[in-house]
Amino acid sequence: MLDYDVKANLKEVTAKLPQHVKLVAVSKFHPSEYLMEAYSEGQRIFGESQVQELQRKVTELPDDIQWHFIGHLQTNKVKYIAPYISMIEAVDSMKLMVEIQKQAAKHNRTIDVLLELHIAEEETKYGLTLDTCRDFLESGEWRKMNNVRICGLMMMASYTDDTRQIKSEFTLAANFFDEIKNKYFADADYFCERSWGMSHDYPLAIECGSTMVRVGTKIFGPRVY
Repeated sequence: MLDYDVKANLKEVTAKLPQHVKLVAVSKFHPSEYLMEAYSEGQRIFGESQVQELQRKVTELPDDIQWHFIGHLQTNKVKYIAPYISMIEAVDSMKLMVEIQKQAAKHNRTIDVLLELHIAEEETKYGLTLDTCRDFLESGEWRKMNNVRICGLMMMASYTDDTRQIKSEFTLAANFFDEIKNKYFADADYFCERSWGMSHDYPLAIECGSTMVRVGTKIFGPRVY
């Protein structure tokens, strides 16, 4: 018996999503049974942030699941997920990008990635500032990487009740997306993802141009550590 009605929760979330917005069901620290409940309702994109946990779930769950790695990824762990990961959402350095290219090439795959922005005012270790992201793209190194495809941007807003602040951060990310889309990816249809919005702020994120929301607690309940 599950502690949470995952199916009902999922229906409640998806009912409010516009057709163009993808749902990443954040399943980290939740048992595979919960994921199967969501899967049986048609959910196919799941977000994990621990390599070991992800490896276990990949063996336990159906092959057509699209796994997104949504946490900070250490370069020495890329090799473990390269054979099957669908998207790495939090690329925050050229070093990580180079390693993804290397491991994807070994498996003759192209791995989709998002560049992680650090916009929130809270202190956080990870993410590119807008200027470092501009430098990253201006360097052109990424253009030589045939096994990695930059598909958009990812960010987290400050964890606050101040909706004006959250909205300003989402809007800043949306404007920055437009800037680099026009400058570097104007002819790339695949550069289209704006991954922002989580359980507590995803309706506002959608208002601010998000195409991909990462929702966990609202579907699966509190995490089981």
